[in-house]
Amino acid sequence: MHKLKWMSLLIAAGGIIAAGGILGCHPYESNVQAGVAVGPEPVCPYGYYEVPPYNCAPDGYYGPEWFVGGVFVGAGPWYHGPANFYGHVDHHFDPRHGYHGPHPERGEKPAEHRKEFHGQAVHDPHGNEAPHNHK
Repeated sequence: MHKLKWMSLLIAAGGIIAAGGILGCHPYESNVQAGVAVGPEPVCPYGYYEVPPYNCAPDGYYGPEWFVGGVFVGAGPWYHGPANFYGHVDHHFDPRHGYHGPHPERGEKPAEHRKEFHGQAVHDPHGNEAPHNHK
């Protein structure tokens, strides 16, 4: 009699487990999120690229709207400008578009006379191209 109770209990437990699988029940799943510290904002004379490794951008990469009172508004995780911002960049100075020229060093002072800006591309602060209808 004692064995019959245990056998019934095991059959019932097996039925519950099987029903859970058939009905699409899944074991508890957890979402794990990890924060990544990016460190301090790079100190660059003409701003830094919007994507890792956030190297200093050369004079002429960013258009004038990326600067307020001569101070770079930031890009990537350190962006501190207006929401929904898009600004002009010059792809000729973008390593993702084949640029292999010189870059300023972090902490370097800007030149007394800035280059004239000629870029036509428009990016958001994270390096994404603006929609085609955005100017």
